[in-house]
Amino acid sequence: MPRDKILFCIDRIREGFFLKHANILVIDVGGTHVKVLATGHKTMREFPSGAGLSAKNMVQGVKSIAKGWNYDAVSIGYPGVVVHGRPVHEPHNLGGGWVKFNFRKAFGKPVKILNDAAMQALGNYKKGSMLFLGLGTGLGSAMIVDGILEPMELAHLPYKNGRTYEDYVGVRGLKRLGRKKWEQHIVKVVQQLRAALEPEEIVLGGGNVRKLRSVPPGVRLSSNASAFVGGFRMWQNNYLQKQ
Repeated sequence: MPRDKILFCIDRIREGFFLKHANILVIDVGGTHVKVLATGHKTMREFPSGAGLSAKNMVQGVKSIAKGWNYDAVSIGYPGVVVHGRPVHEPHNLGGGWVKFNFRKAFGKPVKILNDAAMQALGNYKKGSMLFLGLGTGLGSAMIVDGILEPMELAHLPYKNGRTYEDYVGVRGLKRLGRKKWEQHIVKVVQQLRAALEPEEIVLGGGNVRKLRSVPPGVRLSSNASAFVGGFRMWQNNYLQKQ
């Protein structure tokens, strides 16, 4: 094995040993807010995000509101496709500069990045097969089967009248259709995805889940706090992700 690869492996082994009992800073990057929480703290902190938020601005904002918190590593829930721990596309609802940004260098700490819906799914998982759907600015999705996490991109698949799932159950659908019809489509989407993917459990989370006046049959609701649980779990040895 080449010397550089040996040194890389040794670095990762040391990192894993060091982080077993480390303090973790979890960052949940959303379309309207960036939320953060660190090990040992009970109250999250947040600041607005939106279409102008770049990766650099996000890091600056997090460092500002996380002052006084001690942390040894960082978990980031990213609103887009992540492959091998790196964003592969710029986010739909934020500013630019994310794909090539060096988050480890910017924070000066070890960093793990996961799709934001996948991070929430990880925080909600108990056993068996579970489908997670995040009702937020868009529609987040991820599935876990026997402990193996598979981030998904269902939001932009065709759903109805030339529009996508996200167009109906994301925030655009809520504004265009009104709450009653929006809720009706959530029930239909849940039914369709249950039939297609056959999960043992479906969990609905995301910022807009609190706007539901009734729970679709056979569904468990979750709060955004599950993202922080998932962010802490990302550094545990039993965290598995299909690559």
